[in-house]
Amino acid sequence: MYRELDQVLAYHCGPALAGVKAANLVSLSMEEFPELRETAAKYNRLFQGKGVSFRLLCGCGKRALLLVYREEQLARQLREPLAAELLRRDGYPEGADVGRLLDLLSTRLRMGKEFPHEIGLFLGYPPEDVLGFQRYRGQNCKLCGYWKVYSDVDRARVLFRLYDRCREVLCRRVARGMTLSEVFLAA
Repeated sequence: MYRELDQVLAYHCGPALAGVKAANLVSLSMEEFPELRETAAKYNRLFQGKGVSFRLLCGCGKRALLLVYREEQLARQLREPLAAELLRRDGYPEGADVGRLLDLLSTRLRMGKEFPHEIGLFLGYPPEDVLGFQRYRGQNCKLCGYWKVYSDVDRARVLFRLYDRCREVLCRRVARGMTLSEVFLAA
């Protein structure tokens, strides 16, 4: 099971694992990964010294949303003035730590009434693009890639290429037989 999960995480969460992005989110089948909760706890222990955390945000039906994140990097991004203001507008308490903010996000995901689009802030998307997505309801973006871009297209293209490169390198190493812990704990 770990081998398959390593492949999925390398593909979907490479940028966060490599430290070039605050967080990545992946949707996983609970049928395919029935011990996901225990596995996430194991990965947390393995990666603790590298600043990477694994958190199940939602076990919604037959799927689970796993967040792979770097807490310090995420905290910095969520404290940026526009990000903090958008979170405040969406009902998140000012000055709350990352754990508390993730608890609230997790609750919103589980309630399932409406998808919490502020999740983009937790995934390290530029706050201007999260605001644009909310304002235009996902329409009229300037570029669509890892997220819908409403502001700095040139910067987004650079980041998209960087994220692609992280994914390629990590997937190649895992395909050669390395585990994620071997890749990152050796670094």
